[in-house]
Amino acid sequence: MLIMWQVPIQMRDGVVLRADVFLPTPEGAYPTIMSYGPYAKGQSFQEAYSAQWNQMLKDFPEIAEGSSNKYQCWEVTDPERWIPHGYAVVRVDSRGAGWSEGLQNLWSMEEIYDFYECIEWAAEQPWSNGNIGLLGISYYAANQWLVAALQPPHLKAIIPWEGTSDLYREFYYHGGIRCQFIDSWLPKQVPMQYGYGSRARKNPHTGESVAGPETFTEEELRRNRVDKVAEVKAHPLFDEYYQTLSVDWSQINIPLLSAANWGGQGLHLRGNIEGFMQSASEKKWLEVHGLEHWTHFYTPYGVNLQRQFFDRFLKGEDNGWDNKPKVLLQIRHVGNKFVAREEDAWPIPRTVWTKYYLNARSFLLNKELPENDSSVTYEALGDGVTFYTHPMEKETEITGPLAAKLFISSSTQDADIFLVLRLFNPSGEEVVFRGAMDAYTPVAQGWLRASHRKLDMERSLPYRPYHTHTEVEWLVPGEIYELDIEIWPTSIVVPEGYRLGLTVRGKDYEYSGALDEEMTQFHRYPSRGCGPFLHADPDDRPSHIYGGKVTVYTGRGRESHLLLPVIPEKP
Repeated sequence: MLIMWQVPIQMRDGVVLRADVFLPTPEGAYPTIMSYGPYAKGQSFQEAYSAQWNQMLKDFPEIAEGSSNKYQCWEVTDPERWIPHGYAVVRVDSRGAGWSEGLQNLWSMEEIYDFYECIEWAAEQPWSNGNIGLLGISYYAANQWLVAALQPPHLKAIIPWEGTSDLYREFYYHGGIRCQFIDSWLPKQVPMQYGYGSRARKNPHTGESVAGPETFTEEELRRNRVDKVAEVKAHPLFDEYYQTLSVDWSQINIPLLSAANWGGQGLHLRGNIEGFMQSASEKKWLEVHGLEHWTHFYTPYGVNLQRQFFDRFLKGEDNGWDNKPKVLLQIRHVGNKFVAREEDAWPIPRTVWTKYYLNARSFLLNKELPENDSSVTYEALGDGVTFYTHPMEKETEITGPLAAKLFISSSTQDADIFLVLRLFNPSGEEVVFRGAMDAYTPVAQGWLRASHRKLDMERSLPYRPYHTHTEVEWLVPGEIYELDIEIWPTSIVVPEGYRLGLTVRGKDYEYSGALDEEMTQFHRYPSRGCGPFLHADPDDRPSHIYGGKVTVYTGRGRESHLLLPVIPEKP
């Protein structure tokens, strides 16, 4: 393998980005796999994310086979998995990160324009045959949607692996409630900003700092990056700021493989499903798996999918990929077990959409509408109230998008609704799952700020309400309002005798069971069910507005219910 370190790529404004290029040793022109992002391309996975690496190898030792693993880097592909198969691999540090100079403006269109230029630069190099594909996790996936919509001439296929496609609804504001993920995520990225210099980790192969040859003061570093938290807090509604960062789905017409994670509640799920559903491409596939968001990207299962897809669309091989069903699912079972199944479409065409009505008198979820009207009141910032199904009479699969309709009133002018779909065994103990970024995720979650209840009727679906988030409609205290709430998709096969529960609450879900300290460290963030996707910003949720009481109404005329996608066996 031939490696070229810190190859310069000059942008339209003169700023120079740097790329590491990995090539097969026979000279030639090869299809090229690219990533562009802020995590410092010279940083060793095994050093910077040792807990994740070690746990991943413990669970899947085969990841270490067939590669020296010397060039493993966080959330991008291992070049040793591709070079022997006749690919070039290019890793680019995004503007202001790693070895790339310039003002760092994360999650911006400036980065996307840079990405476009990098794609076209790579296509012109003598070692590239002009067919460029994009591959990477999370940040390295999310920017693929936006750059693909710009239609770089030489971009031929993308694999966004667990990457948001709607920064407002999936990243910054869940249901209109500010998510604090960037508050904890951004400080972790500062040591990878260009100019961190001698304070940063060293590239194990070159001995150089992974964050550039210069060492800036803390004040210089601050001046060289956009304060993203302040920027997001200044835009609590879906305004022009987010509109400029919205994907134009009509312009994505290249082949794509969109990979999502059932446990990606808060970031690594909805965007991939929306991308599959909305993109204009006729050659598109959806894959959904489980476990941590970095795991199956590196397992033989994931790598084989990626290679087969790129062999077809970057090399033009007739390898049978075109005959593969459009939806590839890992159906989730209790005990973090998964069973592979192929489907023809999403949602699954044979879905039996089933309403379970809330009963505020019995606290049950029933398929029959309650005969009597009733209500239940809870503290608006409290644990709320849970409604349960009867024990399942037989094994029942729930796979697909979910939604709820609630009739509520508030003692104040607004209310934040947190919905949590949960699973309980016959003894009443809650069953949780290893998620994308938390070891104890529930079955599914959804959020809505009541003042953001306005729907976009053209984009809303019965199983996926779509809110505009463009205006605030305050509540009149005591008046009853109808809320349609999106719950992010899920998959769970509920065993006989188990029950589902829907918790309606006023704050983030917290798993109450015993924690495994090793697993919580593995996930890098507090692991009580939501990981880093928390919603407790006092500026966004002042107690005098969100700290009152909320009442949920059930019965005829106030048909509060949960819509579940029940999947019968294939005929």
